[in-house]
Amino acid sequence: MLNYEEELKKFKPSLEVEEAEEEIYNRDLTDMTDLMQEMMKEAKRNSNQLR
Repeated sequence: MLNYEEELKKFKPSLEVEEAEEEIYNRDLTDMTDLMQEMMKEAKRNSNQLR
């Protein structure tokens, strides 16, 4: 039978996961707010062109 407490003590995350996590947090990703702001700017430009 597994001793979960002992297994948890031995656990060490792989470096690949830590490196990926750092890369994800440091990357400037476009989020939904950025997309909505860009759509609003485009809509405003299009409405100004129609006038």
